[in-house]
Amino acid sequence: MPSETRVKICGLRDVAALDAAVGAGANYVGLVFFPKSPRNVSIAEAAVIAQATPPGVAKVALVVDADDALLDAITAQVPLDILQLHGHETPARVREIRARYGLPVMKAVGVADEDDLAALDTYAAVADQILVDAKPPKDADLPGGNGLSFDWRLIAGRRWPVPWMLAGGLTPDNVREAIARTGATQVDVSSGVEAAPGVKDAERIAAFCAAAHSDPD
Repeated sequence: MPSETRVKICGLRDVAALDAAVGAGANYVGLVFFPKSPRNVSIAEAAVIAQATPPGVAKVALVVDADDALLDAITAQVPLDILQLHGHETPARVREIRARYGLPVMKAVGVADEDDLAALDTYAAVADQILVDAKPPKDADLPGGNGLSFDWRLIAGRRWPVPWMLAGGLTPDNVREAIARTGATQVDVSSGVEAAPGVKDAERIAAFCAAAHSDPD
């Protein structure tokens, strides 16, 4: 019996990548609204992708310290299911965004060592989901999608009162091990299924989803 692990393919830039993700069995698709990212999409581009997404696949907008003006524009023009906050948003800001837009919020939290674990508990109290990601290097331009992983032993067996998703350096080759080590039931990938930064590879997407959905060893 296949695993029930849920998969998010993040950083889609066109309908071809969407079709690859959906065809491979992705449960979530992510659209990045962050100009520094090679995966950035315009609101118009995102609207086309979101409108082509079939029912049952959750559409996620990734933003980084976005103000209300940007969020107003995105939510008015792009049909969404989840807002993913991938910046330095405070718990109070998470609450504000949930209340203002009436959408579930997924808060990304970067992890590098044990000192970062307390933030997971803090955000689990205010967000609908948490994304446990690798903390980016201090000189990084991107808050995520850097292809970096963290020591999975830090969160092995840990659970929170809301659903959580594992991210950070996942690939078709390591996702099964990551799931086995952490107990994750949801996984997120971006750079790990690309042929080049921002260019999704259909074969890698299919391989990632197949690995994530396969029976654990």
